[in-house]
Amino acid sequence: MNTTQTIRKVAIVGYNRIPFARANTAYAEVGNQQMMTAALDGLIDKYNLKGKLLGEVAGGAVIKHTYDNNLIRECVMKTSLDPATPACDLQQACDTGIESAIYIANKIALGQIESGIAGGVDSISDMPIAVSEKLRKILLNARKAKSLGEKIKWFLKLRPKDLSPLVPKNEESQTGLSMGGHTEITAKHYQISREDQDNLALKSHLNMAKAYDEGFFNDMITPFNGLDKDNNLRKDSTIEKLAKLNPAFDKVTGTLTAGNSTPLTDGASCILLASEEWAKEQGLPILAYITFAEIAAIEYVKNQQNLLLAPLFAASRMLEKAGLTLQDFDYYEIHEAFAAQVLATLKIWESPELSAQLGLKKALGAIDRNKLNVKGSSLAAAHPFAATGGRIIGVMAKLLNEKGSGRGFISICAAGGQGVTMIIEK
Repeated sequence: MNTTQTIRKVAIVGYNRIPFARANTAYAEVGNQQMMTAALDGLIDKYNLKGKLLGEVAGGAVIKHTYDNNLIRECVMKTSLDPATPACDLQQACDTGIESAIYIANKIALGQIESGIAGGVDSISDMPIAVSEKLRKILLNARKAKSLGEKIKWFLKLRPKDLSPLVPKNEESQTGLSMGGHTEITAKHYQISREDQDNLALKSHLNMAKAYDEGFFNDMITPFNGLDKDNNLRKDSTIEKLAKLNPAFDKVTGTLTAGNSTPLTDGASCILLASEEWAKEQGLPILAYITFAEIAAIEYVKNQQNLLLAPLFAASRMLEKAGLTLQDFDYYEIHEAFAAQVLATLKIWESPELSAQLGLKKALGAIDRNKLNVKGSSLAAAHPFAATGGRIIGVMAKLLNEKGSGRGFISICAAGGQGVTMIIEK
């Protein structure tokens, strides 16, 4: 191994996504391959990549059918990229999109490839449905049977209850609780009020509505299947409307509602990454650079309030490596899986006592909340699990490019007690 190899800068040179849609609405009749291909096609058209051989395309879906086992390669083959462009599937729950970007970025940094696309897609509407274990075994044995009589013998073992379909559950297998169930515990543990959650949700919608009105998303989104903007966005949202919503998880004393939590969503996104040399050769702008990233995990089975707090550890380690403080940023993008999760993160950063309780070296301090999710985030756009990373990286890259300089901080939490942070600079 060449230990003297120079680490190259990794440029973000492009972005694209399709509008995000609440599950079982605009994309009810399409699946992962159609959505991901549409997002890639938009990127290819926008940056004149037709016929180009790229180093690699990486991405994935959190929820996919067995026939999507080679999802990203299948999508690449349906685009106008050179079919010799390799592709691979990655999956790390809600971190999938950003982990795909880290994967491609690392290959560019090491000189293994010159360019690549990272992305992610998820369809809740086209959710795979499994059969019962008994039915599965009977079908397999019947298939191996050598005579009709043997087949019938196996099928006679079936009972009506064996025919019930198995729908994937939105819960942690270690605890049996959904993300919302865990975050309800987080809200109670860290005393996050309903009012604060609703206020953060309202700000997300108003910020995104303003960004749409100003044309910020015009070059970021490819219309798809009748949608030209995210259909979860509520321009007319008010604090009064949010306050009327009933609790969604703890029906009695809960503070999480459909308004301050992200809904199940369909969508796809992707970003184009490259070396500086490749970008210049193609005549493409360098919007910003990915400079640091960190992944972390946290115990959440005994401490069920911890599920979505792993980015706290990722941020602490990343900032130490970068020689930066949490206050050294022009913009912050914190994925709004739930308003309570964002507010708990901010509260822990600000508290030496809470930081110490979690085992963090120190409290990172407060941020300027006017720099947080300035174009709205997941509570407004919604959250197709694997697609969120690409959406957030794209927004941050555009913000920094429009400013002309600066530094952006990204944090994304994920199922399984994991989380990732990233620094983007211009």
